[in-house]
Amino acid sequence: MQFHQPKKIAAAVSAGVLLQASLQAEEGGSGHYLPGAMSSFVDSVPTNQTFVARYNFIHYDGDISASGFIPVAGLVTAGAEATLAGQGLTLLWRPPVELGERWSYALSATLPFVSLDVSADVTEGGITVRRAGSDAGLGDMVLMPLMLNYNISSDFNVNFRTAIYAPTGDYEAGRLANTGKNFWTVEPTLGLVYLGMKNGIEASLYLGADVNTENPDTHYRSGSVFHLDGTLAQHFPLAGGLAGVGANGFWYDQFTGDSGSGAYFGAFKGRTTGVGPVVSYVFKLAKVDWVAEAKWLKEIDTKDRLQGDIVWFKLEAKF
Repeated sequence: MQFHQPKKIAAAVSAGVLLQASLQAEEGGSGHYLPGAMSSFVDSVPTNQTFVARYNFIHYDGDISASGFIPVAGLVTAGAEATLAGQGLTLLWRPPVELGERWSYALSATLPFVSLDVSADVTEGGITVRRAGSDAGLGDMVLMPLMLNYNISSDFNVNFRTAIYAPTGDYEAGRLANTGKNFWTVEPTLGLVYLGMKNGIEASLYLGADVNTENPDTHYRSGSVFHLDGTLAQHFPLAGGLAGVGANGFWYDQFTGDSGSGAYFGAFKGRTTGVGPVVSYVFKLAKVDWVAEAKWLKEIDTKDRLQGDIVWFKLEAKF
């Protein structure tokens, strides 16, 4: 069985499509990067000149134990619960710039829109009360000005990109729900992608690190984070297209402590791991190459952050 069609689509958008909320920050227990955002062949860097548009959807529902404390926008909170729904548009361009026989370059931008509901026990002036908040609107934009790919063989490539998260979302200190995080993040990421053209086997691995600036409103600087996402899947012909079925797993670990005068919990660190199924489908419609991917990720080992379920859906068109 020849496996040529997925090779064309394997040049899909580099995922920087992260739909953020302030409860999902290091300052709130996690960072700009959401697990599963970059993890499969869909997130490779295009090898040939192209323009890609991708719709991204994410749903997150999580909570922390009643005795668990996390800092949120200058507040001391316990027993936090949050539900997030985000949508984003990623535009990627692989220009007609040749860097060599095996190299390719691309750049992308992601515009996210976020809706979230948060509730938590908040302690102010020695009194603890249950508070709730909601917010909806523009999130923090993700820019990827540098995306490089090196083809080792027709089945295996190595890619590197640097993402910059800009604080374009709405933010207010003392408010539980914010669509933005109010700080910048720089995120270099290395991707290793194997996709067998004959056997249909995929083995992808993405290793990234996030370095954050200080939140000027709370004087809180979130520590640096390492994250690893991987996918193992089998692809096969189905109904005129190519289907994929497999598993996605992730490990997310903060390796330096939080700092700044607002870091009242001291060197606060968070971590999480998770796993879940992933399915994909590659097809052609109206002379356009399309790829769809859906996955459900269950957090199973979490510390100092919310724990819950993440659902991702991506649909992209390659022109």
